[in-house]
Amino acid sequence: MNQNNLNMQDRIIIKGPYNKGRPNLTEVWKYRDLLFMLIWRDVSVRYKQSIVGIGWAVIQPVMTMIIFSVIFGKLAKLPSDGIPYPIFTYCALLPWNYFSRSLSDSSDSLVASANLITKVYFPRLILPLSKVLAALIDFGVAFVILLGMMVWYQITPSYGLLLLPFFLLIAMLSALGMGLWLTALNVRYRDVKFVVPFITQFWMYASPVAYSTSLIPEKWQWLYGLNPMVGVIEGFRWALLGKAAPNAAMMTVSCAVIGIIFLLGLYYFSSVEQTFADLI
Repeated sequence: MNQNNLNMQDRIIIKGPYNKGRPNLTEVWKYRDLLFMLIWRDVSVRYKQSIVGIGWAVIQPVMTMIIFSVIFGKLAKLPSDGIPYPIFTYCALLPWNYFSRSLSDSSDSLVASANLITKVYFPRLILPLSKVLAALIDFGVAFVILLGMMVWYQITPSYGLLLLPFFLLIAMLSALGMGLWLTALNVRYRDVKFVVPFITQFWMYASPVAYSTSLIPEKWQWLYGLNPMVGVIEGFRWALLGKAAPNAAMMTVSCAVIGIIFLLGLYYFSSVEQTFADLI
């Protein structure tokens, strides 16, 4: 037996089932222990050797709220639908910061775990999913501040509060859907990681974070709903602050766009998953 045959016998090829581009969510559930471990790793590493620690989850939205309140609330005097401007914008910053962090972390999740991908098989979907779920920790901490602000401003949420988990879910699906597209593209085109910060910065000002959708003419609000974060942010304000119910057409379009982005992203990710270890 020659040396080449010996090398072939000693080689171990690790690969998972090939589903012809169909996502296998059952397999993700089988690897849930790995998913939980990655979530814990992301949370612990993020604040390791940090003086403030988890407090950064509060500092960022609070400082942004203060800046927006001065510039857009006091100077520009943008309308806030009868709601005190600080809590009006902070309520929008909660889902936005969650979306922004989830998108940024998930878009780089495959490349950042290149050593793991090339050594062992596991469903690659776990990597971007762990980033989106880990960001919920920061969201939960910042949400406590919002509750305190609601008490301070004596704001009582409406029955829409029951739909808050739904709006959080569509925020997760929006971030994960976009993250699946970007992280898969980032494996082949490393320019993606430089584009993502620009996208999120532009996207924030294209979303009703610092202003109300009432500034958009009603006949065009359905078109504005093509921005998936419009439905999420307006849903949060309606559920928590008792704001008037958002435009139904706008919300429908936003939810539909989120569903399309997520499903197409899931199928695209699954269709190229087998190539990640070779390209990364």
